[in-house]
Amino acid sequence: MGRNKFAKDEIKEISKLLRLKNAGNRAKQKIIRHDLRTIYEFNISDFNEPGKAFGEEELKDAISRGAIQILDDTTIANMKAKRLRDKMRDKAEREQQSIENGEMTDWKAAAKEWEEWEQSQNNGE
Repeated sequence: MGRNKFAKDEIKEISKLLRLKNAGNRAKQKIIRHDLRTIYEFNISDFNEPGKAFGEEELKDAISRGAIQILDDTTIANMKAKRLRDKMRDKAEREQQSIENGEMTDWKAAAKEWEEWEQSQNNGE
């Protein structure tokens, strides 16, 4: 599930992309849906009726019924920053768990060991 809270400017851009999507061919639609998901964390499937096209009117309807909320820029920026911190924390936790389970090499530790070995070799010369 993507976001359901957006800034006014984001809604304008999403609306523009939906207009382009509905006017484009299948390949263009695929690219635009990808952009909606990756740039805005906007998943059409979170708001549309299955089997029905989703465009600007459906976006307006989703806003009207409260499925999508428009918030101020500062609030959205704070939400994005928190999501990024949470993603980074979760990634670090997954990496640490993989290292502990032996599924992944701790490359930072390996690089440090390598640097220490290189220093010991250079100091010994």
